[in-house]
Amino acid sequence: VLAGAKSAGVENLMVFTGDVHVAYAFDIKDDFDDPGSRTLGTEIVTTSITSGRDGAERPANWETYMTANPHLKFYNGRRGYTTVSFGREVARADFKTVPAVTVPGAAISVAASFVTEVGDQGLKPA
Repeated sequence: VLAGAKSAGVENLMVFTGDVHVAYAFDIKDDFDDPGSRTLGTEIVTTSITSGRDGAERPANWETYMTANPHLKFYNGRRGYTTVSFGREVARADFKTVPAVTVPGAAISVAASFVTEVGDQGLKPA
């Protein structure tokens, strides 16, 4: 997919995925082995609503995970969903989570929000 987008000259690439039962926000790099390489787009990964019970905000190996993935802008293993809105100049993703799906009536909160702007491929906190 990435090679096809690059060869077609796609600008403002956004990829939406899921099925890993955690939420991520990534910058998509031209060369993932070089953190300073050009950012080609963004990837938004939504968490699950209930799979894995309550989940954990961060994994036990958090520091190792971040060191291996410098293009990662956000991670959250709690349950919830993601909303994305698109404007002419900006797209915005809001990651919404609950502290526990095993507790009826648990309040939902915005764990993080990011924007990506036309002409600037990286994610920025909103």
